[in-house]
Amino acid sequence: MDNRNVRFAIHSGAIDSPGILKQLQHLFDVAAFWAKGRTCADLAIAWANSEPVVTVWDGDRLIGHARAISDGVFRATIWDVVIHPDYQGRGLGRKLVQTVLAHPKLARVERVYLTTTNQQEFYERIGFVANTSTTMVLYNNPSQQFSSPAEVNALV
Repeated sequence: MDNRNVRFAIHSGAIDSPGILKQLQHLFDVAAFWAKGRTCADLAIAWANSEPVVTVWDGDRLIGHARAISDGVFRATIWDVVIHPDYQGRGLGRKLVQTVLAHPKLARVERVYLTTTNQQEFYERIGFVANTSTTMVLYNNPSQQFSSPAEVNALV
């Protein structure tokens, strides 16, 4: 496969296309173990509260996605970086993250954070470094109960 038909799109604000949300839901289900089962309603809320949202398309097929939240100066966090498995290894993930980082909301931010479970080496090649000293999490879902600290840490 080549990348001639692949295009990147930058979005801000709410999404009003149920078709795109269904494609995003499917992309997460096939390519992101950590995002399986997300509802279209919740994806729409996350999309509306993120800027930028960057999508990657092959024709009318959604094949990649990333989003960020930023104060524009001090801190930003990149979320939900995913490329469809059929398109991985072609440089699209790198370009996706670089497109997010180049957006005006992130371009001058002092620190950009992200969390990853299995892709540390990928992000290191882009310039990220491991940072174990500042990560904490509050699980703000009362229905989510954990039986041990190890179970909590397995999710981080």
